[in-house]
Amino acid sequence: MRGKDRRVAQSHRKDYIPAMPNRSPFEPYRRRLLRRPRFRTIPVRVLVPNVITLLALCAGLTAIRLAVEDRLEWALAAIVFAAALDGIDGRVARMLKGTSRFGAELDSLADFVNFGVAPALILYSWGLHELKSAGWIAALAFAICAALRLARFNVMMEDPNRPAWAGNYFVGVPAPAGAITVLLPIYLQFLGVPFSELTALVAFLYTLAIAFLMVSRLPVLSGKRVGKRVSPEMVLPVFVLTVLFFALLISYPWEVLTLGTIIYLASLPLGWLSYRNAQLKSAAAAEPATPFAQPLGERAPAPRPADVPQAPSSDTERPARLN
Repeated sequence: MRGKDRRVAQSHRKDYIPAMPNRSPFEPYRRRLLRRPRFRTIPVRVLVPNVITLLALCAGLTAIRLAVEDRLEWALAAIVFAAALDGIDGRVARMLKGTSRFGAELDSLADFVNFGVAPALILYSWGLHELKSAGWIAALAFAICAALRLARFNVMMEDPNRPAWAGNYFVGVPAPAGAITVLLPIYLQFLGVPFSELTALVAFLYTLAIAFLMVSRLPVLSGKRVGKRVSPEMVLPVFVLTVLFFALLISYPWEVLTLGTIIYLASLPLGWLSYRNAQLKSAAAAEPATPFAQPLGERAPAPRPADVPQAPSSDTERPARLN
Protein backbone atom coordinates (compact mmCIF):
# COMPACT_ATOMS: atom_id res chain seq x y z
CA MET A 1 0.00 0.00 0.00
CA ARG A 2 2.82 2.35 0.67
CA GLY A 3 4.28 1.85 -2.83
CA LYS A 4 0.91 2.43 -4.41
CA ASP A 5 0.41 5.62 -2.42
CA ARG A 6 3.87 6.78 -3.50
CA ARG A 7 2.99 6.26 -7.19
CA VAL A 8 -0.23 8.23 -6.80
CA ALA A 9 1.65 11.11 -5.18
CA GLN A 10 4.24 11.13 -7.97
CA SER A 11 1.60 11.14 -10.71
CA HIS A 12 -0.03 14.26 -9.28
CA ARG A 13 3.13 16.16 -8.35
CA LYS A 14 2.34 18.93 -10.87
CA ASP A 15 -0.82 19.74 -8.93
CA TYR A 16 1.15 20.79 -5.87
CA ILE A 17 1.85 24.51 -5.24
CA PRO A 18 5.59 25.22 -5.44
CA ALA A 19 7.29 26.86 -2.50
CA MET A 20 7.40 30.69 -2.56
CA PRO A 21 10.88 32.15 -3.01
CA ASN A 22 12.39 33.91 -0.04
CA ARG A 23 12.15 37.40 -1.67
CA SER A 24 10.08 40.49 -0.96
CA PRO A 25 7.34 41.28 -3.53
CA PHE A 26 8.43 44.93 -3.46
CA GLU A 27 11.95 44.13 -4.65
CA PRO A 28 11.34 45.17 -8.33
CA TYR A 29 9.91 48.51 -7.26
CA ARG A 30 12.85 49.16 -4.94
CA ARG A 31 15.31 48.46 -7.73
CA ARG A 32 13.38 50.73 -10.07
CA LEU A 33 13.57 53.58 -7.54
CA LEU A 34 17.29 53.06 -7.14
CA ARG A 35 17.76 53.25 -10.91
CA ARG A 36 15.78 56.51 -11.20
CA PRO A 37 18.04 59.38 -12.32
CA ARG A 38 18.84 62.08 -9.82
CA PHE A 39 18.21 65.78 -10.36
CA ARG A 40 20.94 67.39 -12.40
CA THR A 41 22.72 70.52 -11.27
CA ILE A 42 21.40 73.90 -12.44
CA PRO A 43 23.89 76.32 -14.04
CA VAL A 44 24.34 79.73 -12.48
CA ARG A 45 23.34 81.50 -15.71
CA VAL A 46 19.81 80.15 -15.22
CA LEU A 47 19.63 81.45 -11.65
CA VAL A 48 20.72 85.02 -12.39
CA PRO A 49 17.51 86.11 -14.23
CA ASN A 50 15.36 84.52 -11.52
CA VAL A 51 17.25 86.41 -8.82
CA ILE A 52 16.56 89.67 -10.68
CA THR A 53 12.86 88.76 -10.88
CA LEU A 54 12.77 88.05 -7.14
CA LEU A 55 14.40 91.43 -6.44
CA ALA A 56 11.66 93.08 -8.51
CA LEU A 57 9.04 91.16 -6.50
CA CYS A 58 10.61 92.40 -3.26
CA ALA A 59 10.43 95.97 -4.59
CA GLY A 60 6.73 95.58 -5.43
CA LEU A 61 5.86 94.18 -2.01
CA THR A 62 7.88 96.94 -0.33
CA ALA A 63 5.92 99.50 -2.35
CA ILE A 64 2.70 98.16 -0.83
CA ARG A 65 4.12 98.54 2.68
CA LEU A 66 5.34 102.09 1.97
CA ALA A 67 1.91 103.05 0.60
CA VAL A 68 0.22 101.76 3.75
CA GLU A 69 2.68 103.83 5.81
CA ASP A 70 1.78 106.91 3.71
CA ARG A 71 5.25 107.25 2.20
CA LEU A 72 4.08 107.58 -1.39
CA GLU A 73 7.33 109.03 -2.75
CA TRP A 74 9.28 105.92 -1.83
CA ALA A 75 6.40 103.67 -2.90
CA LEU A 76 6.48 105.15 -6.40
CA ALA A 77 10.27 104.83 -6.45
CA ALA A 78 9.92 101.13 -5.62
CA ILE A 79 7.46 100.64 -8.50
CA VAL A 80 9.82 102.38 -10.93
CA PHE A 81 12.70 100.25 -9.64
CA ALA A 82 10.62 97.07 -10.13
CA ALA A 83 9.77 98.15 -13.68
CA ALA A 84 13.46 98.72 -14.43
CA LEU A 85 14.36 95.25 -13.13
CA ASP A 86 11.51 93.72 -15.13
CA GLY A 87 12.90 95.32 -18.26
CA ILE A 88 16.32 93.72 -17.86
CA ASP A 89 15.60 90.24 -16.48
CA GLY A 90 14.32 88.93 -19.81
CA ARG A 91 17.21 90.49 -21.71
CA VAL A 92 19.70 89.01 -19.25
CA ALA A 93 18.08 85.59 -19.59
CA ARG A 94 18.29 85.69 -23.40
CA MET A 95 21.82 87.06 -23.34
CA LEU A 96 23.05 84.36 -20.93
CA LYS A 97 20.90 81.69 -22.64
CA GLY A 98 19.27 81.03 -19.30
CA THR A 99 15.61 81.10 -20.29
CA SER A 100 13.40 78.47 -18.65
CA ARG A 101 9.75 77.66 -18.15
CA PHE A 102 10.14 78.21 -14.41
CA GLY A 103 11.53 81.71 -15.01
CA ALA A 104 8.66 82.61 -17.32
CA GLU A 105 6.03 81.57 -14.77
CA LEU A 106 7.87 83.35 -11.95
CA ASP A 107 8.09 86.51 -14.03
CA SER A 108 4.32 86.48 -14.69
CA LEU A 109 3.49 86.05 -11.00
CA ALA A 110 5.90 88.82 -10.01
CA ASP A 111 4.46 91.15 -12.66
CA PHE A 112 0.95 90.63 -11.32
CA VAL A 113 2.05 91.68 -7.83
CA ASN A 114 4.36 94.51 -8.92
CA PHE A 115 2.23 96.05 -11.68
CA GLY A 116 -1.27 94.90 -10.79
CA VAL A 117 -1.75 94.69 -7.03
CA ALA A 118 0.80 97.28 -5.88
CA PRO A 119 -0.34 100.20 -8.13
CA ALA A 120 -3.99 99.48 -7.31
CA LEU A 121 -3.33 99.61 -3.55
CA ILE A 122 -1.17 102.73 -3.92
CA LEU A 123 -3.93 104.54 -5.82
CA TYR A 124 -6.54 103.48 -3.27
CA SER A 125 -4.38 104.62 -0.33
CA TRP A 126 -3.64 107.90 -2.11
CA GLY A 127 -7.09 109.17 -3.04
CA LEU A 128 -9.47 106.56 -4.41
CA HIS A 129 -10.58 105.74 -0.88
CA GLU A 130 -12.37 109.12 -0.89
CA LEU A 131 -14.87 107.58 -3.33
CA LYS A 132 -15.38 104.63 -0.95
CA SER A 133 -16.75 101.59 -2.79
CA ALA A 134 -16.39 103.17 -6.23
CA GLY A 135 -12.69 103.80 -5.64
CA TRP A 136 -12.18 100.22 -4.50
CA ILE A 137 -13.96 98.96 -7.61
CA ALA A 138 -11.56 100.95 -9.80
CA ALA A 139 -8.57 99.47 -7.94
CA LEU A 140 -10.01 95.96 -8.32
CA ALA A 141 -10.67 96.51 -12.02
CA PHE A 142 -7.08 97.56 -12.63
CA ALA A 143 -5.63 94.57 -10.76
CA ILE A 144 -7.94 92.12 -12.54
CA CYS A 145 -7.16 93.60 -15.95
CA ALA A 146 -3.45 93.25 -15.19
CA ALA A 147 -3.96 89.55 -14.40
CA LEU A 148 -5.97 89.02 -17.60
CA ARG A 149 -3.34 90.88 -19.62
CA LEU A 150 -0.53 88.66 -18.30
CA ALA A 151 -2.55 85.47 -18.84
CA ARG A 152 -3.29 86.43 -22.46
CA PHE A 153 0.38 87.25 -23.03
CA ASN A 154 1.43 83.78 -21.83
CA VAL A 155 -1.11 82.09 -24.09
CA MET A 156 -0.18 84.13 -27.18
CA MET A 157 3.52 83.37 -26.74
CA GLU A 158 2.74 79.67 -27.34
CA ASP A 159 0.66 80.31 -30.46
CA PRO A 160 2.40 78.48 -33.37
CA ASN A 161 0.38 80.38 -36.01
CA ARG A 162 1.59 83.79 -34.87
CA PRO A 163 3.68 85.49 -37.59
CA ALA A 164 7.28 86.40 -36.82
CA TRP A 165 6.77 90.13 -37.36
CA ALA A 166 4.05 90.18 -34.68
CA GLY A 167 6.75 89.72 -32.05
CA ASN A 168 7.54 93.44 -32.37
CA TYR A 169 4.15 94.35 -30.88
CA PHE A 170 2.26 93.81 -27.66
CA VAL A 171 -1.49 93.23 -27.69
CA GLY A 172 -2.68 95.89 -25.30
CA VAL A 173 -0.61 98.08 -23.02
CA PRO A 174 1.93 95.90 -21.16
CA ALA A 175 1.66 95.57 -17.39
CA PRO A 176 4.82 97.57 -16.45
CA ALA A 177 3.83 100.46 -18.71
CA GLY A 178 0.28 100.32 -17.38
CA ALA A 179 1.57 100.55 -13.80
CA ILE A 180 3.76 103.57 -14.59
CA THR A 181 1.05 105.41 -16.54
CA VAL A 182 -1.81 104.74 -14.12
CA LEU A 183 0.08 106.58 -11.36
CA LEU A 184 -0.02 109.87 -13.32
CA PRO A 185 -2.50 111.55 -10.91
CA ILE A 186 -0.01 111.10 -8.06
CA TYR A 187 2.80 112.58 -10.16
CA LEU A 188 0.65 115.63 -10.83
CA GLN A 189 -0.12 116.09 -7.16
CA PHE A 190 3.59 116.07 -6.33
CA LEU A 191 4.02 118.75 -9.00
CA GLY A 192 1.58 121.02 -7.15
CA VAL A 193 -1.87 120.10 -8.48
CA PRO A 194 -4.25 120.36 -5.49
CA PHE A 195 -6.26 117.30 -4.49
CA SER A 196 -10.05 117.55 -4.42
CA GLU A 197 -13.15 115.46 -5.00
CA LEU A 198 -12.93 116.30 -8.70
CA THR A 199 -9.34 115.01 -8.74
CA ALA A 200 -10.47 111.74 -7.18
CA LEU A 201 -13.24 111.40 -9.79
CA VAL A 202 -10.80 112.07 -12.64
CA ALA A 203 -8.38 109.52 -11.16
CA PHE A 204 -11.25 107.02 -10.99
CA LEU A 205 -12.05 107.44 -14.69
CA TYR A 206 -8.38 107.50 -15.64
CA THR A 207 -7.71 104.23 -13.78
CA LEU A 208 -10.56 102.51 -15.61
CA ALA A 209 -9.28 103.84 -18.94
CA ILE A 210 -5.76 102.45 -18.39
CA ALA A 211 -7.26 99.14 -17.27
CA PHE A 212 -9.26 99.00 -20.51
CA LEU A 213 -6.14 99.73 -22.58
CA MET A 214 -4.35 96.81 -20.90
CA VAL A 215 -6.98 94.26 -21.95
CA SER A 216 -7.74 95.82 -25.32
CA ARG A 217 -6.54 94.54 -28.71
CA LEU A 218 -4.55 97.71 -29.37
CA PRO A 219 -1.13 96.91 -30.92
CA VAL A 220 1.68 98.52 -28.94
CA LEU A 221 5.33 98.64 -29.95
CA SER A 222 7.26 96.25 -27.71
CA GLY A 223 10.82 97.47 -28.23
CA LYS A 224 12.23 94.02 -27.46
CA ARG A 225 14.46 94.08 -30.49
CA VAL A 226 15.79 97.55 -29.76
CA GLY A 227 19.29 97.61 -28.32
CA LYS A 228 20.53 94.22 -29.49
CA ARG A 229 23.19 95.78 -31.71
CA VAL A 230 24.77 99.21 -31.36
CA SER A 231 27.02 100.69 -34.03
CA PRO A 232 30.50 101.75 -32.84
CA GLU A 233 29.88 105.44 -33.45
CA MET A 234 26.74 105.32 -31.25
CA VAL A 235 28.34 103.72 -28.18
CA LEU A 236 29.42 106.97 -26.51
CA PRO A 237 26.13 108.82 -27.24
CA VAL A 238 24.18 105.90 -25.76
CA PHE A 239 26.28 106.05 -22.59
CA VAL A 240 25.81 109.80 -22.31
CA LEU A 241 22.04 109.63 -22.87
CA THR A 242 21.63 106.81 -20.37
CA VAL A 243 23.54 108.65 -17.66
CA LEU A 244 21.65 111.86 -18.46
CA PHE A 245 18.29 110.12 -18.23
CA PHE A 246 18.99 108.60 -14.82
CA ALA A 247 20.43 111.88 -13.56
CA LEU A 248 17.24 113.69 -14.60
CA LEU A 249 15.09 110.93 -13.11
CA ILE A 250 16.82 111.23 -9.76
CA SER A 251 16.91 115.04 -9.75
CA TYR A 252 13.44 115.71 -11.22
CA PRO A 253 11.50 112.45 -10.77
CA TRP A 254 7.95 113.78 -11.05
CA GLU A 255 8.65 115.95 -14.08
CA VAL A 256 10.37 113.10 -15.91
CA LEU A 257 7.65 110.56 -15.05
CA THR A 258 4.86 112.95 -16.02
CA LEU A 259 6.46 113.87 -19.33
CA GLY A 260 7.30 110.24 -20.08
CA THR A 261 3.73 109.14 -19.35
CA ILE A 262 2.24 111.79 -21.63
CA ILE A 263 4.66 110.93 -24.45
CA TYR A 264 3.91 107.22 -24.09
CA LEU A 265 0.14 107.71 -24.22
CA ALA A 266 0.50 110.01 -27.23
CA SER A 267 2.60 107.39 -29.06
CA LEU A 268 -0.01 104.63 -28.82
CA PRO A 269 -1.65 105.56 -32.17
CA LEU A 270 1.78 105.32 -33.84
CA GLY A 271 2.04 101.71 -32.72
CA TRP A 272 -1.34 100.94 -34.28
CA LEU A 273 -0.29 102.57 -37.57
CA SER A 274 2.98 100.63 -37.62
CA TYR A 275 1.13 97.37 -36.96
CA ARG A 276 -1.34 98.14 -39.74
CA ASN A 277 1.45 98.76 -42.24
CA ALA A 278 3.25 95.56 -41.25
CA GLN A 279 -0.01 93.63 -41.60
CA LEU A 280 -0.62 95.01 -45.09
CA LYS A 281 2.93 94.18 -46.18
CA SER A 282 2.60 90.64 -44.86
CA ALA A 283 -0.72 90.16 -46.67
CA ALA A 284 0.74 91.50 -49.92
CA ALA A 285 3.72 89.18 -49.68
CA ALA A 286 1.48 86.17 -49.02
CA GLU A 287 -0.77 86.73 -52.07
CA PRO A 288 0.02 84.39 -54.98
CA ALA A 289 1.13 85.87 -58.30
CA THR A 290 -1.78 86.65 -60.63
CA PRO A 291 -1.65 84.41 -63.74
CA PHE A 292 -1.57 86.06 -67.16
CA ALA A 293 -4.91 86.47 -68.84
CA GLN A 294 -5.69 84.03 -71.65
CA PRO A 295 -5.64 85.78 -75.07
CA LEU A 296 -8.95 85.98 -76.87
CA GLY A 297 -9.55 83.38 -79.54
CA GLU A 298 -7.22 80.81 -78.02
CA ARG A 299 -8.47 77.73 -76.29
CA ALA A 300 -7.08 76.94 -72.90
CA PRO A 301 -5.03 73.74 -72.82
CA ALA A 302 -6.77 70.71 -71.48
CA PRO A 303 -5.71 69.78 -67.97
CA ARG A 304 -3.39 66.85 -67.64
CA PRO A 305 -4.57 63.79 -65.75
CA ALA A 306 -2.17 64.56 -62.94
CA ASP A 307 -3.65 68.05 -62.56
CA VAL A 308 -7.23 66.84 -62.20
CA PRO A 309 -8.11 66.50 -58.51
CA GLN A 310 -9.19 63.01 -57.58
CA ALA A 311 -11.93 62.33 -55.09
CA PRO A 312 -10.73 60.59 -51.95
CA SER A 313 -11.37 56.87 -52.10
CA SER A 314 -11.86 56.38 -48.37
CA ASP A 315 -11.97 58.23 -45.10
CA THR A 316 -8.30 57.60 -44.43
CA GLU A 317 -7.15 59.24 -47.70
CA ARG A 318 -8.31 62.79 -47.10
CA PRO A 319 -6.68 65.84 -48.65
CA ALA A 320 -3.74 67.29 -46.76
CA ARG A 321 -5.61 70.55 -46.05
CA LEU A 322 -8.32 68.67 -44.17
CA ASN A 323 -5.79 66.63 -42.25
